[in-house]
Amino acid sequence: MAAILQLKPVTDVPDTRRASADPRDSAFYQNPYAFYDRLHADNPTFFWEQYGHWCFAGFKDVNALLRDKRFGREILHVATREELGMPEPKPHTAAFDLTEKHSLLNLEPPAHTRLRTLVNRAFVSRHVEQLRPRIVRLANEMIDGFEGEESVDLIKAFAAPIPAIIIAEMIGLPAESAPQLLAWSNRMVAMYMFGVSHETELDANQASQDFMDFVGDAIRERRKQPREDLLSHMLTADRNGDRLSDEEVMSTAILLLNAGHEATVHTTGNGVKSILESGIDPVTLFSTPEQTEATAEECLRFDAPLHLFTRYALSDLEYGGLHLRKGDVIGLMLGAANRDPKQFANANRFDPFRTDGANVSFGAGIHFCIGAPLARIELQVAFSELFRRLPKLRIAEAPRYNDVYHFHGLERLMVSWR
Repeated sequence: MAAILQLKPVTDVPDTRRASADPRDSAFYQNPYAFYDRLHADNPTFFWEQYGHWCFAGFKDVNALLRDKRFGREILHVATREELGMPEPKPHTAAFDLTEKHSLLNLEPPAHTRLRTLVNRAFVSRHVEQLRPRIVRLANEMIDGFEGEESVDLIKAFAAPIPAIIIAEMIGLPAESAPQLLAWSNRMVAMYMFGVSHETELDANQASQDFMDFVGDAIRERRKQPREDLLSHMLTADRNGDRLSDEEVMSTAILLLNAGHEATVHTTGNGVKSILESGIDPVTLFSTPEQTEATAEECLRFDAPLHLFTRYALSDLEYGGLHLRKGDVIGLMLGAANRDPKQFANANRFDPFRTDGANVSFGAGIHFCIGAPLARIELQVAFSELFRRLPKLRIAEAPRYNDVYHFHGLERLMVSWR
C-alpha cells in the first residue's frame, strides 16, 4: 500500500470534529479499539489531527466509499504535481517507488482494469480451491516441526511460513526462498509506519532493489523457458495483442508476494489470539466446513489485519456534508468499521456464530483484494489443522502488536499445548 500524503492543508475544521490519537503510541496501537469506541459514540466522521485528513470509522460510510469512483488510489492521472503542490519523488526511495509504479493496489481505470484482467484468472475461487490439499500438508509439516517443543512463537513457526511458501510457489519461486522474501517484505512494509525515518526509507529502498533483482532474474529465466506458474502466465498473457511489460510483471509479482502473505499472517496470529482469549471450545468452531468458514470470517472482522486505507478525491466534491477538494485525502478505517455497533450486534464480542453481515477486511469495489479466495482457504486450513492437532493450545505470554498501525499484527504469539 503506497504511502499517501495530504497534499493541501485542511483548514477551518471545528474542534468538535477533531480527534487525536498518536499512531506511534504503544497504548494506541496495542489497543486501537478504545479509540474506535469513542468515535462510534461521538463522531465516526472526524478529522484525525496526526494524519491531517478526514477519516471515516462507520461501516456504512467505509463500505460506500470503498466503492465510490469519485475517489481513487492515485491522483497524478487527473492532476499534475504542480497543481496539487505535491513534492517531487525522493531520490533515495527510487527503487521502492518503482516497485509500486504499476501496483494493482494503486492504479485506477483504465490501467487497473487492464492489469487486473490479465492477472485475475489465477486467483478465482475454483482455481485456488485446488491448492487446499497442498495447504493442509504444509500446515501439518509446520506443526510437525515444533510439536515436540514446550512452546513456540506461532507467528514465526506457523503463521508466517505458510502463506509465504504458497504464494511463492504459485508465482513460480522456490519454496526455500520464502524466508528471504519475508525479510524483504517486512523491511518494505516499514515504509507505512507513521513518521517513517530517513534510515527506514533507505533500508526499505535497499530491500526493494534486492527484491527486484531477485524477481528480475526469475523473469529472465521464464522468458527463455516458461513453466506452469503465475510468472509465466503474466509474461505470456495476451488480450487482443496486449501484454504486460517486464516492469508491470515485476511490480505485480512483488505486490502479490507482499500482499499474498502480509494480511494472512496477521489474521492467523490475531485470530488464534482471539479464539484462545474467547474461552470458546475450539471443537465447536471447526465442527463443519460451514462453521470453519464462519470462524475465519469472524477472525477477519474482530481483529482485522489492515486498519487504515486511504483515497484521493479525484475532483472537488461533497460527501456527507463534507466539501472536499481535488487531491484531498480521506482515511477509511477498516478495523473501526468492523467494530461498528450500528452494523454488528455486540460488536466488541468475538462471536463466530454471528449472522449479521460481512466485514470489510478485504476492501470492496474495484480494489477488493484479488487474493481473498486464497487467503480465506489458508485461514480456514491454518485454524482447523492447528486446533485439531493441538487441542490444548494456550497463550504462554501476553501478546504484543507491532508498531505499524496500518498493518495490525502481532510481534509474536508465544503458545504452549502441554
